[in-house]
Amino acid sequence: MTRPIWSDERTAARLLDLKPGEFRSLVEAGHLPQAYELAPGLRRWNTAALEKIASGDAADGRIGW
Repeated sequence: MTRPIWSDERTAARLLDLKPGEFRSLVEAGHLPQAYELAPGLRRWNTAALEKIASGDAADGRIGW
């Protein structure tokens, strides 16, 4: 299976080993990035950015949200 470029909320939460509700709370609190609106009503998270957050590579300031 190939890795998606964009992830829906359920997949994004799974990438960070979170329940969707936990993921949503962290996004709303500003601890995780907001989704991009790719089209009206179609919100997705950048999978590569979430992987950098999960690995700790985002802590060096290269990713802003």
